[in-house]
Amino acid sequence: MTQTSDPPRPVIYHIPVCPFSQRVEILLALKGLRDSVTFKVMDITVPRPDWLLAKTGGVTALPVLEDESGRVLRESLVILRYIEERFPEPAVARADPYERALERLMITREGPFGMAGYRYVMNRDRSASDGLHTALLDHYGWLDSFLRAHNPDGIWLFDRFGLPEVVYTPLMMRFWFLEHYEGFTLPSDPAFARVARWRDACLAHPHAQQVTREEIVKLYYDYAVGAGNGALPEGRQRSSFAFTPHWRDRPLPPSDKYDRIATDAELGLIAP
Repeated sequence: MTQTSDPPRPVIYHIPVCPFSQRVEILLALKGLRDSVTFKVMDITVPRPDWLLAKTGGVTALPVLEDESGRVLRESLVILRYIEERFPEPAVARADPYERALERLMITREGPFGMAGYRYVMNRDRSASDGLHTALLDHYGWLDSFLRAHNPDGIWLFDRFGLPEVVYTPLMMRFWFLEHYEGFTLPSDPAFARVARWRDACLAHPHAQQVTREEIVKLYYDYAVGAGNGALPEGRQRSSFAFTPHWRDRPLPPSDKYDRIATDAELGLIAP
């Protein structure tokens, strides 16, 4: 009997804990396509392999999608549009041109929103903390106003979890690190009530459970002491993004980020 091989599938090279990679996973889950793509996990603590850099033209950012014929796409928002247009059913983006324009308008703010949160967590100057806190609240305030203008009594931007929710949910999940390391919470204030309702629903959505709060807090410890993208903080030998020991087997990191940098042993990265 002749064996037939499985048809080729798109490949996504990614970092599971990365918010930009999670966006793609959420969209695939909404479309029921999670098993139609091969995911290959890359290690952020080591340089990108030459074979991957050859595919990306030397660019190190992930995720990267390679289709069945070897064509490569980068940038999460580009990959989301590609998946939405290649696999249009079930639709996640809005069909109405005006509503789709509103989606895109909301998404234009995701970059500054994400940067505000990452600058805040990576800050090592205690005196700058209040200003960074205010800057992030300003972004949440804009989102509250936008949601209130277009769907004041609802949960989502429109009538369901859609493309803006796919884009923003992973970033708001990463901001769990701000709760742990900065004590950040949205104020209990009517000015943030609409965005708080939206955020809570996004975080609880069943197709957005690829990561947990514990995982984010543990893996992003190095960001909290100013070392991003797999870089090692001063005095450390192992990255908090290391695959082993598994994050579940490590203790919760200390939250006193301004006072000291925890050791590898304290973080459960080596035997004490």
